[in-house]
Amino acid sequence: MKVKTILVSQPAPKGENSPYFELQDKQRVKIDFRPFIHVEGVPAKEIRLQKVDLNNYSAIILTSRNAVDHFFRVAEEMRFKVPDAMKYFCQSEAVAYYLQKYVVYRKRKIYVGKRTFGELSPLIKKYKDEVFLLPTTDKLKPEVPNTLDNLGIDWKQATFYKTVISDLSDLADVYYDILVFFSPSGIESLFHNFPDFKQNNTRIAVFGNTTMKAVENKGLRVDISAPTPETPSMTMALDKYIQIVNKSK
Repeated sequence: MKVKTILVSQPAPKGENSPYFELQDKQRVKIDFRPFIHVEGVPAKEIRLQKVDLNNYSAIILTSRNAVDHFFRVAEEMRFKVPDAMKYFCQSEAVAYYLQKYVVYRKRKIYVGKRTFGELSPLIKKYKDEVFLLPTTDKLKPEVPNTLDNLGIDWKQATFYKTVISDLSDLADVYYDILVFFSPSGIESLFHNFPDFKQNNTRIAVFGNTTMKAVENKGLRVDISAPTPETPSMTMALDKYIQIVNKSK
């Protein structure tokens, strides 16, 4: 069956140069965006119940842009003036670059990993005398705390924001040829909103092995997956699939 419509379970890209818009024009398909999950901040008073006093920490571990936003939100709510001497350990260059929204980059002590959390850990270990705070989500991959425990450092994890299922009830009678998912939470949201969901002719595209496993655990069929050596991005995987199925016979 040919593909005419795609629903991506993420917010719409902000830039005009998104590969999704290029894909839409190239393949003449309609692509809609709708976050199946969203992030909500945990109030400062709830964070205090986690026994977090920001004065006690000399270094912050930041794994995402959400972590950056919510650390500084909580600091403001707690009327905590972040000291210039605070050290920031950022999982990737993208996170470190985003940090500039809140601090003057060249005047701060910022340490940057390459991409994965494991690649950041040698930098953290180098400063093992610091007291580290990990502001994070309620759905944190176990790899992160396991890695920090193995480093033998003084650290604390605190939930600064939560992943919440979005209300998708307005999509009840809307059909898409392809649904695109990037996390197990997206699949959880699908079945929370539509407990009787049947795949039928809907194609499902997934990014990552954990997302694929979540789809298969629900008895659904994965039709498109990324990353692969030849299609490292979701848009490339979609493009390849559409080229095949939309060919005129």
